[in-house]
Amino acid sequence: MWNEPSTGVAIAALDPKTSARQPQPAVVATVEPGSIGEELGFEPGDQLLSINGVRPRDLIDYRYLCVEEELSLQVRDTAGELHCVDLEKDADDGLGLAFTEALFDGLRQCNNNCPFCFIDQQPPGHRDSLYLKDDDFRLSFLYGSYLTLTNLTDVDWQRIEDQRLSPLFVSVHATEPELRSRLLVNQRAGLLMDQLAWFDQRDLQIHAQVVVCPGLNDGAALERTLSDLARFASGEWPAVLSAAVVPVGLTRFRPEQDGLIPVDSQCARTVIAQVEQIQSEFQSQLGSRFAWLSDEWYLMAGLPLPPRADYEDFPQQENGVGSIRAFLESLDEASTELPKAVGRPRHCSWVVGSIVKSALQPVTQRLNAVEGVSLQLFGLPSPYWGQDQVVTGLLTGQDLLDGLIGQDLGDELLLPSVMLRQGQPVFLDDMTLETVQAQIPVPIRVVHGAADIVASVLSADEKTP
Repeated sequence: MWNEPSTGVAIAALDPKTSARQPQPAVVATVEPGSIGEELGFEPGDQLLSINGVRPRDLIDYRYLCVEEELSLQVRDTAGELHCVDLEKDADDGLGLAFTEALFDGLRQCNNNCPFCFIDQQPPGHRDSLYLKDDDFRLSFLYGSYLTLTNLTDVDWQRIEDQRLSPLFVSVHATEPELRSRLLVNQRAGLLMDQLAWFDQRDLQIHAQVVVCPGLNDGAALERTLSDLARFASGEWPAVLSAAVVPVGLTRFRPEQDGLIPVDSQCARTVIAQVEQIQSEFQSQLGSRFAWLSDEWYLMAGLPLPPRADYEDFPQQENGVGSIRAFLESLDEASTELPKAVGRPRHCSWVVGSIVKSALQPVTQRLNAVEGVSLQLFGLPSPYWGQDQVVTGLLTGQDLLDGLIGQDLGDELLLPSVMLRQGQPVFLDDMTLETVQAQIPVPIRVVHGAADIVASVLSADEKTP
């Protein structure tokens, strides 16, 4: 699974020949009203240089340093003047500052060469952030992004221990050393089991992910991987909290003769049967299913999603495990008390990825039962990626134009915000929302979540930017 780094992440990568780099000043983006930072006179654009003589490397350092009750801040204002600010505060009080970037010394990039890497399956020539191979333990701790542990230095391991950076999110793929090294094309990848033992010995924790590549790490290899991970899943402080099993995603841009086979319906059914059996064993041994299949498996297999209770506390929802089930639950809550009719007739359309259309049909029918509402659900493939079955977040601007031009879209098109880059109205193919709107004959309304979708279907007012 891959997510483009958000606009709050530094895109300057560390020089692989250098073990460390001096952090850049932390540039203030916003100041919380009524905060200590506002009292001190901080303004957007000011640069925080050091806290008690220490230059923070990232948001983690910043938060740790700000715990002290007595602080001495070195600041450079927007005019270039230096200021030394001394203050006393309670240990729990923050400064109320947000910064333009999360990492002040640059993004740690990946040193693996996985053939299934989504970043290598993109066409060239788009924005830089699409090609960043994030493998940074700090972003894993801050935002839940996955890392492989292969590029960590002794200093990094020590920092994880000292600052208790837990849980981290780890791309495992396989636990058998030779197989993992082959999958990641990195000999250091074979050290994983020793690394898991390291976490276990220090009462630190991870969530694990396995990207299944048919013919490579499925079948017996997958069973071994989940069994090995479960060895660290018991006791009062388990080192491995959960494991997500997700299908490999392949695009038409991937290198030729990479040896990868796409997941089809039969493969999905086989993996589901295997993992559900293993889940039953884990339930008996650990009191938890521990390993979960992402929703895509069931949708590709044409099978219903598991019931809500099967996901327990949704430990891997951000990784697509139960995300559609949770979304359907939110839609149900938002549509339990629908009006019998709307004051003004509503004829609108809602676009999603083709793979989720069938799961969303029941709520579409429920909304269409409201007198005066006519909602058309479009489940689009992605010619851009060369995928017939695609999740909503991977649809590009060109996919929308290919799939919607000439269709009756009603009076308005509802566009899920997951298609756009966080903080910017731009799609994965660099096409802007403005460009798409210019070629779509009806207004586009960007919708954020279940409640917003239901409200938008029922009312034409208050368009969401």
